[in-house]
Amino acid sequence: MLREMSPIRQITNEGRRRWFVSVNCDLIVWLGDDEAVAGFQFCYDKRESEHALSWIPPAGFTHAKVDCGGPGSFGSGTPFLVPGTRFDPSRILAAFNAESAALPPEYVTVITGKLNELVETQGQVRT
Repeated sequence: MLREMSPIRQITNEGRRRWFVSVNCDLIVWLGDDEAVAGFQFCYDKRESEHALSWIPPAGFTHAKVDCGGPGSFGSGTPFLVPGTRFDPSRILAAFNAESAALPPEYVTVITGKLNELVETQGQVRT
């Protein structure tokens, strides 16, 4: 189940963010001035092959593999996103639902709604 990390570093000009973690996934939620969800990133399959699904208006959805910079990869150990990977939106929705019980209900409503839109459009995202 996702639990909030606190405190977390806030990034200037990015909107306030909240970060939730579990053994299986991470969720970062960006908030607008009205404290409503302004975007999110759901990272899943952390123990196998981590991927990140992001929704940030006006661009919409993006999906990428998370490269942690270990042996056989690029980088210095700082995670970065590698675009162009295939994914199953229904499986991502199921993973989110399995982890979301302790999240604020208004976050669950927005994120579930956006993930359902993605399922309905057959996973059409920018990669």
